[in-house]
Amino acid sequence: MDGLDSLDAHWLWVALGLGLATLELLVPGVYLIWLAAAAIATGVLTFVLDLGLAAQVIDFVFLALIFAFSARRFLRDKPIVSADPMLNNRMGRLIGQTGTVALAIEQGEGRIRHGDSEWIARGPDLAAGARVRIVGFEGGTVLVEPLTLLADEGTMPPAEPS
Repeated sequence: MDGLDSLDAHWLWVALGLGLATLELLVPGVYLIWLAAAAIATGVLTFVLDLGLAAQVIDFVFLALIFAFSARRFLRDKPIVSADPMLNNRMGRLIGQTGTVALAIEQGEGRIRHGDSEWIARGPDLAAGARVRIVGFEGGTVLVEPLTLLADEGTMPPAEPS
């Protein structure tokens, strides 16, 4: 058995490209796919033009650079828009949500409960049990304001005269 001598160079490049594409699927980062495309293109060029080893390596390097920088420019001009831009921004997702004061907010600091979590909160002094709206965050601290419900707009039945 001759080892790698019996393999054609273009098949090695295509196999390398497919291996890099598989790695891109396992460890997504939108980088290995361009190296995979360069390896497959080098395999095709090697098959068509019967290139020597030095020309193959040079082709791979230049194609990888061209593909990577072209993709970078394309993605900069037309970025991928997420369906949920706050997906990895847990604190940002809390803005606008409501919670309950768990530990009274005194001298501007306390704790609130939102869902099954408690958060350090800053805001106006409020008693435990008061409802608050999360309006922002600084580091790991949420900024809150008292939750004011709409005043009665005539929807309540009139009070009986005494």
